[in-house]
Order: sequence, then structure tokens, then C-alpha cells
Amino acid sequence: MQKQIKSALISVFYKDNLENIVKKLGEQGVTIYSTGGTQKFIEELGVSCVAVEDLTAYPSILGGRVKTLHPKVFGGILARRGNPQDLEQLKEYQIPEIDLVIVDLYPFEETVKSTSEEQTIIEKIDIGGVSLIRAAGKNFKDVLIVASKDQYADLEKVLTESKGTTTLEDRRSFAAKAFEVCAHYDVAISQYFLNNEPGANFQLSVPEGQVNRYGENPHQRGVFYGNLNEIFNKLHGKELSFNNLVDVDAACQLIQEFTDTTFAVIKHTNVCGIATRSTLKEAWDAALAGDKESAFGGVLVCNKTVDKTTAESISEIFFEILIAPGFDADALVVLQAKKNRILLEQKQPVKSKYMFKNVLNGVLLQDSDNGNYKEWNDVGAHPATPAEKADLEFANIVCKHLKSNAIALVKDKQLVGKGCGQTSRIDALRHAIEKAGQFNFELKGAVMASDAFFPFDDCVRIANEQGITAIIQPGGSVRDNDSIEFCKQHDMVMVMTGMRHFRH
Repeated sequence: MQKQIKSALISVFYKDNLENIVKKLGEQGVTIYSTGGTQKFIEELGVSCVAVEDLTAYPSILGGRVKTLHPKVFGGILARRGNPQDLEQLKEYQIPEIDLVIVDLYPFEETVKSTSEEQTIIEKIDIGGVSLIRAAGKNFKDVLIVASKDQYADLEKVLTESKGTTTLEDRRSFAAKAFEVCAHYDVAISQYFLNNEPGANFQLSVPEGQVNRYGENPHQRGVFYGNLNEIFNKLHGKELSFNNLVDVDAACQLIQEFTDTTFAVIKHTNVCGIATRSTLKEAWDAALAGDKESAFGGVLVCNKTVDKTTAESISEIFFEILIAPGFDADALVVLQAKKNRILLEQKQPVKSKYMFKNVLNGVLLQDSDNGNYKEWNDVGAHPATPAEKADLEFANIVCKHLKSNAIALVKDKQLVGKGCGQTSRIDALRHAIEKAGQFNFELKGAVMASDAFFPFDDCVRIANEQGITAIIQPGGSVRDNDSIEFCKQHDMVMVMTGMRHFRH
């Protein structure tokens, strides 16, 4: 099933790296058909080509909207070389066989990013290109389809090493990539018309898949689809693993909720230490103090440029990744001393309109959990003081980023105890208190946040016994009044937000 390329149709938007291919086709005596700007590009290289208009006897019409949509083009692509009737019709209608199609698509996504002018965007919906790609891909047994400039290097290799002879495996491989190109293009257009809202079908196409060393565990395959270079400059260290990427996402989602100088430590997507302070070094020291054990091998993230003093302190422990908006030059020298340590300079926030996960035989999609509270309703003994309110807001954010059931204990904008991923809320609180005691934190005057309501007043009672003075929770239990009355009787602040933050 080897096929020699004797004729080619070339009509592309992007002409980068096409020069060598055109010259090789010319050297190998391949008849080239082309249109418009591509034809001019080919002829300027000194390679002869036949205008598609001469083949079809029709000019390019409707402002270029119709150029290649003609039986003399599509017949030459779709004709089955092993079918006598197809070949007889080619001969009858004087249609030449076309063995190679090099076509790309108008830059629809790029246009959407650069303008909001609808007509400009609509004109970048490719019709002929998609049709040519699908036709050539459908007839891969006889035709080689190159649907993107990303495949030019692979085509050049075929032309050089195999002298223009393709195998069935070659043609099938190129066809698979071509249909991927079309599918991604169609999803992009659909999302534009849907205004990026969910439609009747779950549609998502993310390019640039990168194979991870493995998935969550070594026996699982893992691939990341996305462009990390849009978000980070990777300054140092090994490649990010599947689990690294999950933790980095959790770290970035958390840190972008804070504007004051804040440092956080993430372990298995949960916050194990976080603090806000006047300097980055102080924030780091306080964050680490929250749970020195869990910080080992963790992901570190901050929202200010890392200086040398902070870098030296950080380097005293083992960590996997450090994410920051910038690094002083002398700080980088310190941090790059360990070969595998990953340093990421974050260029922009991580923003996702939707969250989704595969469950059963389908996909769950939801809005991202934006916002922290709908209301600030003081229902306890008295309103929160300014200091308590600052700690309650801090605790509420931290709790939002812990796995449910979740409790966060905060004092002076420092996480001093947390319980996460527990099967009951009271277990989460007990775990948070135990953590605080493990690292010698005094809970008197601390505040508590819960990601969901208290079904009973047991957690409020335990908090009071520990000296906790203020609580923030969404409310919504039929027994809310039990907790409210206890707070009123024991001079405790209770704030209800009306916004639950389950994180399964």
C-alpha cells in the first residue's frame, strides 16, 4: 500500500517552514495546484504550479469565500484509486488525481482573542479548508493530508527519507491528526456561538497534550492538555508530574484570593500552612510554623517577589515546588542550588469559568467556586471586632480551599489548626484542635471557619471550651438556632455567610 506522491494541492494561511517542502516537491517532479497567496509564494520560490482557477475554469468568487469547492478538486481527492468506476469518471471529466493535500485553517481562535467585531470573526470560519481536510482524511488509503503547520516537519521527513513515497501507516497517522485539527476547530466555533456557556453536549478541546512520566500512580498513564507557558516561566527544576500539576493548581487558586503579603504551603491539594504578614520572610516563617511536618515535600506559593533572605530560609527544608510572581536574582542563586527543585514564576492568575470531572458514564460540570460569602450576618452575642473580622475572612478563604468536611482555625492571620477530608464535622474540628496542640498554638482568642453548616451545637461547644471566640459558617441547618443561642449565651461571635464551600 505504498503510494508515490505525484500531485499536490497546497492552500495555506501560514507559510512558515513551507519553503523546503515546496522545493522538494518541485525537485521530485510533483505537479502542484494552488490558490491566491500560496500560489504566489510557490512561484516566487521558482517552483511552477497550476492555479486552481485554471483547473476548475472558475475564478475565486464571493471575496475569496469560494475557491476550491469544485468537483474537479474534490473528485481528484476523493476518487478511490482501486475503484474502476471512480477512475473512469476521473477520465471522463478530466479530473486529475491529487495525492497530497496541504491545507490549514483560518485563525479563528486567534481572531476571537484579538477582536470582538463579529463580522471579522465570522469571516475566519473556514469552509473550504475543513472540507478539503475531511475529504483527504476520508480517502487516507490513497491521499496524504497535512492539516497544520505543526506537521510540516513530519512531511519534510517523508519527502526526504522516503523520496515522496508514503505508506498506509503514514497516511492513516496524518489523517488522524487532521481530524483532530477539524474537531478542535469546530469546538472553538461552537463555543464562540454558545458564548462559552454549556451547550446540549459536553464540548472541550484543549491542544498541546504533554505526556507526564505517569499519572497519579506509576501504573497509570498521565497527560496534561494545556499551555503552561501562558501562566508560568519555569526557571528551574525537573518536569512537572501529574500530581505536581494538581497541587500547583490548588496553590494558585488559593494564593490569588489574597492581596496582602501571604505565603502558603500546600500538601496533596490541602493547605497545611498559610499566613499573612508585613514581610515575605515573616509570612513564610508563620506559614511553616502552622505544620512543619506536613510542609516536608510540599508545594510553596506566595504573592510577592522572593528575596534572598526568604530564599535562604525556605532552602532549609525540602520542598518540591515554589511558585511566586517574581524572584530577585540573588534569591534565584540560592534556590537553584538544588537540581530538581522546581521554580515557577507566575505571569497571570489561573481563571476557570467552569469546573468538571468525569463520573459514572458521563461528566459533571459546574461553575467555579467564585466569591467567599453572600452576606455578612452577625447572629452571635455581638458583631465581630475589626481584628476578629479580618481573621474570620482569612479563615473562611482557607476553609474554602480545604477538602470537606473542613474546619480552619486562625489566629492573627495565621492558620494554626485545620481538619480536612473528615467524614464528620466534629471529627474535622477535633483534628484541627489536635494539630494546633501538636505545634503548641494557644487557641484562646482564635477564630473558626467551617465550610458548611453545623447540624448540632456540638462543634460550637467544643470551640468555646478551647477559647475560640468567633465562628464563621454558611448557616442553613434546621437547627441553626441551637448554635446561635449557645454563642449568645457564651459571648461568642457567629457570622453566617449564606455561601457553602463543599470541596469533594
